[in-house]
Amino acid sequence: MYTAIYKKVRSGYIAWVEEIPGVNTQGASKKEARENLSDALSEFLLARREFTKREHARDGSVVRERFAAA
Repeated sequence: MYTAIYKKVRSGYIAWVEEIPGVNTQGASKKEARENLSDALSEFLLARREFTKREHARDGSVVRERFAAA
């Protein structure tokens, strides 16, 4: 679970995920900003997974497992 922050601006809303720097977006409405933020977080996580896979593709000492934070 993450914390979404929304700030009202002239053009609508800006939004970001409090716990993950760089995951931010905007929207004309709060609903649009929320949808865009969900997309931004999904894309960020996918990009990080791909980056890690490429960086450690030949490194046999790396173990991947699912992890649920409290």
